[in-house]
Amino acid sequence: MSGMQQSFNAGQTKGNTQAKVEQWTDTIQDSADAACRDRTSPGAHSTSDSSQLDKDHSAGFLQQTGEQVKHVAQDAMDSVKNTLGVGQSKK
Repeated sequence: MSGMQQSFNAGQTKGNTQAKVEQWTDTIQDSADAACRDRTSPGAHSTSDSSQLDKDHSAGFLQQTGEQVKHVAQDAMDSVKNTLGVGQSKK
């Protein structure tokens, strides 16, 4: 075999080796990405559920607080009316 043919074969082998290494690297990277997605997906879903639950609790709390303020205001208004004698039915 000539020196030129040996250089060609060596270059071809090197190119094939680099292609295989890149292919393996891509396969490993894809596997790592898939593993990451599989491990983080349940956590993200759980966080979303927790966020919705917190939102529901906040809405309930605000509604209760609003009702309490409404009742306090109504009681205060009734107290003022009674003190002033306004709004009482006369018999």
